[in-house]
Amino acid sequence: MTAPTIFLQQIFAGPMANCLYVLGDQASKQAFVIDPAFEPLGLIEVAETAGFTVVGVLATHVHPDHVGGDLMGFAIPGVRELLAQRDLPIHIHAIEGDRLELQTGAPKANVRRYRDGDVFALGDLRIRVLHTPGHSPGSSCFLVGRHLIAGDTLFVQGCGRIDLPGSDPDAMFRSLRRLAELPPETLVYPGHNYGPRPTSTIADELRQNPYLRVESAEQWRGMMG
Repeated sequence: MTAPTIFLQQIFAGPMANCLYVLGDQASKQAFVIDPAFEPLGLIEVAETAGFTVVGVLATHVHPDHVGGDLMGFAIPGVRELLAQRDLPIHIHAIEGDRLELQTGAPKANVRRYRDGDVFALGDLRIRVLHTPGHSPGSSCFLVGRHLIAGDTLFVQGCGRIDLPGSDPDAMFRSLRRLAELPPETLVYPGHNYGPRPTSTIADELRQNPYLRVESAEQWRGMMG
C-alpha cells in the first residue's frame, strides 16, 4: 500500500519570525492551514494556488501571534479576518477554546476543541494531536507520518518561553521528554524560525538542542535557574 503523499509548506510572517503552515493531502487536495496569524488570507492563497481546498484551521495554541488578536496593544490579523472571508472550523485544545472565542471573536459554532491523542482525517492523511503543555496550558503539536508541527514547544536548538502567564516549566520539561522519544528521523517544523535553519529532526535536536538533551527534572530546574 502506497503511503499518503503530504504537502507541507512553511511560510514566514510577522516581526517574530512566525512559521505558518499549509498541510495538504495530495490525493484529495484538501488542506488545513496551521497557526494563521499575520497573513491569514495569504496563507489561504498559498494553499489555493497549489490546488488545495482549505477545510479547516489547526492552532497549536492560543497566543495572538499564532491565532491573531491583541498583543500589547498591537492588533495581529488572524482567525477573525479569516472567518470574515471563509466559514471554517478552528481546531484548538479544549483548555484554550474559550480564550480563543474571547480573543478572536470566533463564533462558538466554529471552535472545535481537541484533546491529546485525537486524530484528524485529512483525505488519506492522519494527524495525531500531542498535547505538550508548558509554553501555554493547551500547547500542542501535530504529528503526521514523520512530520511534527511543533508550535512553540520545540524550536530548532531551542524551546518556547516558560515565563509567560499560564506557562509551566515543569510541564515543559515533561513535554520535551515526550518529544525526545519520537523516532529520530522525525522532521521538526517549529512555530518560529529562531534557529540556524527553519527545520530540523529529532536526531539533530537530541545532539544540538540543550533543552531536549536534559534527562532529569533536577537538571532542568538547574538550567531554568
